[in-house]
Amino acid sequence: MRTPDNAVLALMVQGSEQPAGAGEVQTDFFQLLSEGGAIAQIVLVILFIFSAVSWAVIFYKFWQFSRAERQTRTFLDVFRKSSKFSEVQAVCRTLTESPLTGLFLAGYGELNTQLRGPGGETKPLAGAARPTLKSLDAVDRALLRATTTEMNRLEKYVPFLATTASITPFIGLFGTVWGIMDSFQRIGVAGSSSLGVVAPGIAHALIATAAGLFAAIPAVYFYNHFTNRVKHFSGEMDDFSLEFITIAERNFT
Repeated sequence: MRTPDNAVLALMVQGSEQPAGAGEVQTDFFQLLSEGGAIAQIVLVILFIFSAVSWAVIFYKFWQFSRAERQTRTFLDVFRKSSKFSEVQAVCRTLTESPLTGLFLAGYGELNTQLRGPGGETKPLAGAARPTLKSLDAVDRALLRATTTEMNRLEKYVPFLATTASITPFIGLFGTVWGIMDSFQRIGVAGSSSLGVVAPGIAHALIATAAGLFAAIPAVYFYNHFTNRVKHFSGEMDDFSLEFITIAERNFT
């Protein structure tokens, strides 16, 4: 006959002999993907493509805007220290990523067209007759056209992030709804609503929602981030246009 102490010891030994990890649930994500239906896998492939392209756009825009900011600082430094527009034009070839370069070339080209000075120089020479612009509004319009062109270049691919942020949650939701419908069909076939029958189908269905959010959340954040940076560049272009018009009006009207 076992004593109470021996009985407790036997229970402790039996408990220690249970397999390690008993009662723990480990989710095999790739197994869930492989067990999902064809529609669920197509949805996941579409979401993966949206996510991959979005990240490619994000890295490209970071690279583009970083170069544009560095070159804009260099351009403004050269522009404000130079005494001739021709000196600024000489460095424009190395500063093509700056949106101000496009504005300057457009304004400078319009000035040259109107003034047609010796050698194409737009600054008045000492002792020479003061050149006069035929139309300051034409210079302003040239700057406005260049601003539109540069804005389009800066905003290129950014709308795709907004599209991704808007559409991927709904694609994921579609995959989830389809997966839940499939789960109910399996319940009807099995004739049982036990957790073992329902849980795998729901787990497969929810992966689509998670994938949709995974694609949408970064797209929303970086769309807002890049939109603000484009607005910053737009303000710099407006300021430069006013500065350019002021110089033209002061020297050529």
